[in-house]
Amino acid sequence: MKMKLAKSKALYKAAEKLMPGGVNSPVRSFNAVSGSPVFVAKAKGAYIYDEDGNKYTDYMSSWGPLILGHADGDVVKAIKEAAELGTSYGAPCKNEIELAKHVVKAIPSVEMVRMTSSGTEATMSAVRLARAFTGRDYIIKFEGCYHGHADYLLVKAGSGATTFGTPSSPGVPKAFADMTLLATYNDLASVEELFGQYPDKIAAVILEPVAANMGVVTPEEGFLESLRRITLENGSLLIFDEVITGFRMSPGGAQKAYGVIPDITCLGKIIGGGLPVGAFGGRRDIMNMVAPSGPMYQAGTLSGNPLAMAAGLATLRKLDGKANYERLRELTDALVSGITEIIEKLGVKARINSVESMFTIFFTGEEPRDYKSVLKSDTKMYSKFFENLLRAGIMFPPSQFEAVFLSLAHTEKDVDKTLRAIEQSLSAL
Repeated sequence: MKMKLAKSKALYKAAEKLMPGGVNSPVRSFNAVSGSPVFVAKAKGAYIYDEDGNKYTDYMSSWGPLILGHADGDVVKAIKEAAELGTSYGAPCKNEIELAKHVVKAIPSVEMVRMTSSGTEATMSAVRLARAFTGRDYIIKFEGCYHGHADYLLVKAGSGATTFGTPSSPGVPKAFADMTLLATYNDLASVEELFGQYPDKIAAVILEPVAANMGVVTPEEGFLESLRRITLENGSLLIFDEVITGFRMSPGGAQKAYGVIPDITCLGKIIGGGLPVGAFGGRRDIMNMVAPSGPMYQAGTLSGNPLAMAAGLATLRKLDGKANYERLRELTDALVSGITEIIEKLGVKARINSVESMFTIFFTGEEPRDYKSVLKSDTKMYSKFFENLLRAGIMFPPSQFEAVFLSLAHTEKDVDKTLRAIEQSLSAL
């Protein structure tokens, strides 16, 4: 169907004069799928409405946090009640303790937790903590795993067998990148080689246990278990970035689902109920290195903000229980299996990777298992697919290399409508 987008386009032109690229986060620009971004006016449940009055079934869920859907009544009520008592204190509040209790109870690796205001702050602090605890400088990260935009985490691999990271953004000093060693996701040999080259120098291995920032890529059997073994044998720490998977894959995150317990865990998104939040936590002896208990400094004016704590508590309390995760799994399985049937029927060269309530359609004939294989996806085809869905009132991520997220606000009716739109979209490619 033809959509009116005049207001969104006008707003984008105005925004471009005031903000770099007209947005406050790059993927929102729609540059990866051509066109100009949709400006959202309001959202409720599984739907968002743009400034032109168009309605979309939303599968971004604000990039993952809104597992209950937009403007959930209980979450909104909690935020309103908290706001009436003050929006920020710069001092401790009771709900910080309550949210910490939920996190410590649910996440197997976490005995103590420190709240932050973003996932980037959480991962940045976790790496600093690992370096402080081990007295070592080097870290290993994996190509395609995104851990926020801290300088030493914003790196990509060089060519060939190059092991040092090279800055992937101007402004990142090479000296910072040199402390970050690059390995290949799902390739244990690449990790073992780095430990052989840098004995007693690697502070930590950090990764998304399920990669979701190069699209959804799941760990192969034994991969996470082997990383746990290698880090223990070498006196290094294992850091799981569960900003996306925490409380989405299961109440205990990916580590609970796969039975692999890291030393430090990073969280965000769902634990803030849609408000800015992050957290890092781990074993008590490690966390006691953090100031004021120990010498590793970390601070934040809005850490433990009462609004975010209230929204996060309301979300986790409502999310609690196996039934909700079973419901999410059923909806996702119905959508993924339906898309798979359509792909096979139409003979489209595409693969779907899914886990629990998130998935990615990769337009490639190769199994997506690491960064190099996902980069073989046809981004132009995804762009056309996205645009066709958008015209049908379906909002998928505006990038081939992001995840689709379902929420408890989605229904079987939404799934059926989406499958019809997907079949039409793929048929038109």
